[in-house]
Amino acid sequence: MNQEKYILTMLVENEPGVTARIAGLFAGRGYNIETICGAPTANPKMSRITITTNATPLQLEQCKKQIKRLVNVIKLRNMTGEKAVKREMALICVQAMSHTQGKIKKIIADYNGHVLDEGQQYYIFEATGNEDTIDELLVLLEPFGIKKLARSGVLALYKEPKGEK
Repeated sequence: MNQEKYILTMLVENEPGVTARIAGLFAGRGYNIETICGAPTANPKMSRITITTNATPLQLEQCKKQIKRLVNVIKLRNMTGEKAVKREMALICVQAMSHTQGKIKKIIADYNGHVLDEGQQYYIFEATGNEDTIDELLVLLEPFGIKKLARSGVLALYKEPKGEK
């Protein structure tokens, strides 16, 4: 069976060790976590953990059953489809020589990026978008020389139902 990319998000109790137990569950079954991101929600007693992984549909179902059994997991959702808003943030340090600065600033602007720091030979900027958008941006910047890169991993929320205002 072919593996597919899945995005799982879970609402968990904001307690020490919860993320480690979830990551251990994946590692114990030999499943790779491609990205993982966790942070408290609007309710400080809960956190949201979002994981991107590659699995077969059967592996995904087995993994979901195991996650649901963990005491600290309140809710688990598969965010892979179109019913979710998905974003990733990247901090990128790119080499910027005087003759390339204009081109780089245009690329950054085209991707709605924001320069956070600049020196004589570099720019550090942030960019947000879906995973494909960030990948495209990195391909465009590669010829200039990416010095450092930090990506958040995918964050996802289900879209709210569209109703009358």
